[in-house]
Amino acid sequence: MNAPIHPVPTFRLEDYPFRIDDNVRFADLDPQHHVNNAVYASYFETGRVTLIRNPAYGLMPEGFSWVLGHLAIDFRAEVRWPGTIEMGLGVSRIGKTSVSYRQVVFSEGKCAASAEAVTVLLDADTRKPAPLPAEIIEKFQPWMLRGA
Repeated sequence: MNAPIHPVPTFRLEDYPFRIDDNVRFADLDPQHHVNNAVYASYFETGRVTLIRNPAYGLMPEGFSWVLGHLAIDFRAEVRWPGTIEMGLGVSRIGKTSVSYRQVVFSEGKCAASAEAVTVLLDADTRKPAPLPAEIIEKFQPWMLRGA
């Protein structure tokens, strides 16, 4: 029996409300001269941290911190140097103590990698997960994933 065929997802950068650009660095490459798989975790981290830690967005409540609880990456195309990448992020779910994201890295107009990530809000004193304050939930609303 053959395994079921799953449709290849379509990724559109415009579905991700938070977007930033970055340069591919020579140091990002592996012996095959494309971006090493481990570097994508850093690209995705850059997207999340740039959103969460920007004081203008108000997503860092006093006395709390965010930690990564889950990261799954699918590699879809090579990225080479020199070049630039576009990163997109959309919130896919808001839980009691966590926020889930879908993220993409685009290069030359096509999706090179996609990821699902979950960050958990920690109380700085107890180091335990903390319920998301209502104002933080509200401040995440503009970053909800579109259309996908």
